[in-house]
Amino acid sequence: MKLWGGRFSKETDSLANDFQSSIAFDQRLYREDIQGSVAHAEMLAAQGVISQEDKAAIQAGLAGILADIEAGKVEFSPANEDIHMNIEALLTQRIGGAGKRLHTARSRNDQVALDFRMYVRKEIGTVIGQLLELEAVLCRRAREHRETVMPGYTHLQRAQPVSFAQHLMAYAAQFRRDVTRLEDCQKRLNECPLGAGALAGTTYPIDRFQTAAALGFDRPCGNSMDGVSDRDYALELLSDLSILMMHLSRFAEEIILWCSWEFKFIELDEAYSTGSSIMPQKKNPDMAELIRGKTGRVFGDLMGLLTVMKGLPLAYNKDMQEDKEPVFDALDTVTMCLPVFAGMADTMTVLPENMRKAAGRGFINATDCADYLTKKGMPFRDAYTAVGRLVAGCAAQGKTLEELTLEELQAVSSLFGEDVYEALKLENCMALRRSFGGPAIEETTRQIQEIEAFVAERRA
Repeated sequence: MKLWGGRFSKETDSLANDFQSSIAFDQRLYREDIQGSVAHAEMLAAQGVISQEDKAAIQAGLAGILADIEAGKVEFSPANEDIHMNIEALLTQRIGGAGKRLHTARSRNDQVALDFRMYVRKEIGTVIGQLLELEAVLCRRAREHRETVMPGYTHLQRAQPVSFAQHLMAYAAQFRRDVTRLEDCQKRLNECPLGAGALAGTTYPIDRFQTAAALGFDRPCGNSMDGVSDRDYALELLSDLSILMMHLSRFAEEIILWCSWEFKFIELDEAYSTGSSIMPQKKNPDMAELIRGKTGRVFGDLMGLLTVMKGLPLAYNKDMQEDKEPVFDALDTVTMCLPVFAGMADTMTVLPENMRKAAGRGFINATDCADYLTKKGMPFRDAYTAVGRLVAGCAAQGKTLEELTLEELQAVSSLFGEDVYEALKLENCMALRRSFGGPAIEETTRQIQEIEAFVAERRA
């Protein structure tokens, strides 16, 4: 008979039992379920709800079950539906009547809410650790390329000169925000639902603050219905992971472009590339492409759970069993993508000469040319128009701005002098952009140092 089958006189249809069973996926919560049960038994004994002897038997039995699960000696039963009932059934088989007292003042509703919060809290720490490693990789690579000039793009058109370090640190800034978003989620979810019962608490003299503290929570959930019926922390996590994957996908897209023959700014290490089954010359950026593709999978996980939750009345509904698979899938996907991406970025070969060559075309120093005239006294809009005429002439002649003679420049404005060529030099254009957050070497160094300090603080 089912542990919940007291009022039932008929067995569950086998197909219906398989349909509602969640043990196939929620078994990964076994550790959190046992930790929660140990704390619950400790509190029940402290409050005199169960005896100290029963508590000792329960905790010893749970420790044995944990050891056996981790040793691969336990086979979970679909007949027991979920991880909670599987462990309770095992406990009762092993220690007898004391095991039946464990579920006093507790429901599967607050039990699963507790397990899931604890699991999400732990896994957020894993993702943050992987993000910090990626940040460290980007800082190392950026330090190597503070003087490497490349074209910065808008609309995928060459725009202004930047350094490769500046480009990498733009992504580092995004990943830093991803870390802080996850930290915020971790703080917000850190309220303990244990003791909320099915929805309305319990008549037993429990101490929810004791179990919350024992399990590392800041406080108990303040409303018992809310504690068992919302999964906003899971949705927040999926949202954070979706934003993170969006950042990874954008970076992956640039890597795919950069290693194409049309750009050839980088070359991926063979450990992070694949070949073609028919074209022997191919070296494909499959890891970057897969990361880009898996981003849609994580987006789907978020939309799936949002759709599950959007129409549910309070409090618990069985629909909420559908909360775990999208979260598990998103976490599995992200924690697989991050180390692969970090390894790919760490081992790629940067080709500064190709970057510099590309920067030399496309008139990316045109703004600097206009700024030169403005600093000589011409209104910026007039300078903009004058340089636009120069660019049009250069495009027609197949020249760059710095290839124009002084006479050709002065034909557009008498303000041009010999010093304009220093102003047009790409290295100078980049070096003079010292405004906060810009690509000048000293500013890029500051950005790197900030991210390095951010990483070191969280690893301490």
